[in-house]
Amino acid sequence: MRAAPLTGDALARACADAMLERDRHSRGLGMRIDEAREGYCRVSLTVTDAMLNGHDIVHGGVTFSLADSAFAFACNSRNEPNVALQTTLSFTTAGRLGDVLTAEAVERSGKSRISVYDVTVTRNGEVMALFRGTSYRIRGTVLRENGD
Repeated sequence: MRAAPLTGDALARACADAMLERDRHSRGLGMRIDEAREGYCRVSLTVTDAMLNGHDIVHGGVTFSLADSAFAFACNSRNEPNVALQTTLSFTTAGRLGDVLTAEAVERSGKSRISVYDVTVTRNGEVMALFRGTSYRIRGTVLRENGD
């Protein structure tokens, strides 16, 4: 008997998990998917010594990577592959060693091949950065035939 196809939030979680499994950069930074739903994803990581810049604060690239990964997992949540067209990131405060950074991506517009997402990055609950991403849907599927 064949299992029913995944839909809704179960599909979104399967897509996010599959993408993280294939994403060596995000895994290398220790990112964790906290929640995934259609058009939404929350991802977190704990700041390590290797993530600090010359001022002993979180390197901007780490913050960008976290936001970008949450954006990617959210905009691919319907098993329709998307790639980034444009992103912006504004920093509001700095992160430090041991902080838990969380990026929450929310779809703002997604009616066509082009979608817009806002991502809020927080450190220990305080807003640290604001990211906006525009994605473009390409051909294919996120999940491969074997389910990942």
